[in-house]
Amino acid sequence: MARILITGTAGFIGFYVAKALLNEGKTVIGVDNFNSYYAPDLKFARDEILRKNNNFISINSDISDLSSVKSIFKEHKPSMVCHLAAQAGVRYSLKNPYSYQKSNLEGFVNLIEQSRLNSIQRFVYASSSSVYGGNTKLPYSEDDPVETPVSLYAATKRSNELIAYAYTHLWGLQTVGLRFFTVYGPWGRPDMAYWSFLEAMRHGDPIKVFNHGKNKRDFTYIDDVTTGVMASLVTEKLNQYEIINLGNNEPVGLMDFISTLEELSGLVAIKEMVPAQPGDVVSTFASIDRAAEKLGFKPSTSLREGLEPFVKWYQDNPALVDKVREFRFSNNEVSQ
Repeated sequence: MARILITGTAGFIGFYVAKALLNEGKTVIGVDNFNSYYAPDLKFARDEILRKNNNFISINSDISDLSSVKSIFKEHKPSMVCHLAAQAGVRYSLKNPYSYQKSNLEGFVNLIEQSRLNSIQRFVYASSSSVYGGNTKLPYSEDDPVETPVSLYAATKRSNELIAYAYTHLWGLQTVGLRFFTVYGPWGRPDMAYWSFLEAMRHGDPIKVFNHGKNKRDFTYIDDVTTGVMASLVTEKLNQYEIINLGNNEPVGLMDFISTLEELSGLVAIKEMVPAQPGDVVSTFASIDRAAEKLGFKPSTSLREGLEPFVKWYQDNPALVDKVREFRFSNNEVSQ
């Protein structure tokens, strides 16, 4: 039976990928440090759901701790690695650069080096649409130059891709980098706009609409992303070094996004129009031709179809979302 090491299983995407693999009968070794970037209560709630599966092994560990990473490989002997843990967030990286150094750089090297030393055949890892940085050509293609990151977060993700290239070149390790585009859905990240906006609307607080609402995002529903990640673990169509966009291929304007949230929730947004923030890009738009060809990736969820289950989940879990809100304010949490 396949034993798959997934980092970031208490995080949003890692949680969904772990669930999908567990449903297939795979053994999942889940690693997360349950940090306080956002409310740990949400992370522990995800982990509790995964723990109901007998074939899930939950490990509370920090991937920047090399000795711990070595021990995990030695004890659990995974046959596959899906590295989804990272310090997320563009704006947070402006104030807390060292957390990105530890997790996104040191942690990445620890994972890929131990994968090499333990004869892992394929190393799948999370990159980000943020690597496209200052590019103005749309849609973003994997063949576009990505040498102008506009945030430290983006720079660390591009660094991951370059490190992976070196490992493929030097050691023949097959590496697959997945550039995610604004993933959303139930159990999502509270630092993302879809959560923080709905929370503000529920409590009658104003929401900051950056760049005066001119931004567009390629919102991608979590089920579609999970299908793409699953395919990247098993398909035989991949080269030794791959970079693949996973996006919805359908950018949505921020004002349309807010209107859809209002309609689905029955709430009204108090909008505070503000200038663009450092590190922001005006638009993200994924070319998914490569994902379609190599992964059979066909995102099928419109923004309305994806926001509806998120809004329902949010409204059905008042105790949990209140804990998240309490944590946000008590810790001066930075929203993305």
